[in-house]
Amino acid sequence: MYKLRRLDEFRWEIPPSYKPGMRTSGLIYASEDMMEQMKEEQVLEQVANVAFLPGIVGYSLAMPDIHWGYGFPIGGVAGTRVEDGVISPGGVGFDINCGVRLLKTNLTSSEVAPRMEELMTKLFQRIPSGLGSQGKIRVGEKEMKEVLAEGASWAVERGLGEKEDLELCEEEGCIKDAGTSKVSDKAKKRGIPQLGTLGSGNHFLEVEAVEEIYDKETARAFGIEEVGQILVLIHTGSRGLGHQICTDYVKLMGEAVREFHIELPDRQLACAPLSSAYGKDYLSAMKCAANYAWANRQCITHFTRECFREVFGQTNLDLIYDIAHNIAKLETHTVDGKKISLCIHRKGATRAFPPHHPDLPSRYKDVGQPVLIPGDMGRYSYVAVGTERALSETFGSTCHGAGRLKSRGEAKRELKGGEVASELASRGIVIKTGSISSLAEEASLAYKDVAQVMEVVDRAGISRKVTRSRPLGVVKG
Repeated sequence: MYKLRRLDEFRWEIPPSYKPGMRTSGLIYASEDMMEQMKEEQVLEQVANVAFLPGIVGYSLAMPDIHWGYGFPIGGVAGTRVEDGVISPGGVGFDINCGVRLLKTNLTSSEVAPRMEELMTKLFQRIPSGLGSQGKIRVGEKEMKEVLAEGASWAVERGLGEKEDLELCEEEGCIKDAGTSKVSDKAKKRGIPQLGTLGSGNHFLEVEAVEEIYDKETARAFGIEEVGQILVLIHTGSRGLGHQICTDYVKLMGEAVREFHIELPDRQLACAPLSSAYGKDYLSAMKCAANYAWANRQCITHFTRECFREVFGQTNLDLIYDIAHNIAKLETHTVDGKKISLCIHRKGATRAFPPHHPDLPSRYKDVGQPVLIPGDMGRYSYVAVGTERALSETFGSTCHGAGRLKSRGEAKRELKGGEVASELASRGIVIKTGSISSLAEEASLAYKDVAQVMEVVDRAGISRKVTRSRPLGVVKG
């Protein structure tokens, strides 16, 4: 149906001849079994549609955790030339800078397991979660602008973190030149009460134990020393603020498509030239949402540290890394032997830079960038590391998680939330949520097996497995 050409065991190409108007090929990373599922979902159509974007360079890329999204597939990556290309809000998504942050502790599973119920109760009480949840951090309109401009450093300067935290965030927790005037009052008002909250859907805070170490040297460089070591994974984004920014600019981009006579196969791919006022304004507003998300995860980190120290006494919770997986960024890449400025859209995809890349923190220069890959709350999560092959093939990108297998509606029709909670409890996983019924949407059967996703990216060479962890306790939105 898609005229797919198999390039090797894990790479599949959709040629431009598939659909008149494609400016480049699609390239999908997947196993044979995954590819059959993708065909059934027709998500490959979205990969082909992205190839219509003006100024696209290289392939329209899809990671093995790909599933249906707004315009772009979730798990999609595309680079467009800054000079004459476009930027598309659909290539970032509604939860701008939804991302993950990983903390390491000096505790082991044997020390933590007996007090998991107490710990998870404190975390659930301290960190608001769920739809429309509001946080304990109070900011006014003036401070809100500072959050949007300063990102995680805003929180650190107010005692909600440590300076070392900033060094271990992508972009040091703040993209420069964020234009707060390009963010609507409605978006700012939605963001004001939600700082320091997880939100709903697939957002979570997970206390997990290292189960397997594949690469001891790299793991040690990341601060992961032994099997059984306790880690904390935080997954959330820019909340209602980011959603509103995307909503606002999707409408404006519809005007831009008409004004610049851009022909697209799907109106959800609405875009504008990066050089236009539309493009510049969206990029500026998107940076604000990205900074808000980094500030949000920083605040949650502070509350997490408080809870651990209340339960276990003086405990170290040091940041390993914080990475975005819904973002568009201006980066320089080598294409056909020439360095060019590109806008890299990563939607449900994670940056995966190799050793000695100039954007890496100094402590990771010799090993490469930590890549944080959450699974589902019933199985496992991974830490990987970036590679040279990713930089040359995928603009330094890899997968971001397990990827949905069933829609939320399908999962709820097949399971009850109470059943999911009971099954998790039977396996010793402590779950805390404000909505038991919503657990069905996030059950393991609703997701691909992240181990299979990791097998693809590891063997394809676009990131390399370092560790695997299993969940002990989860706070769910």
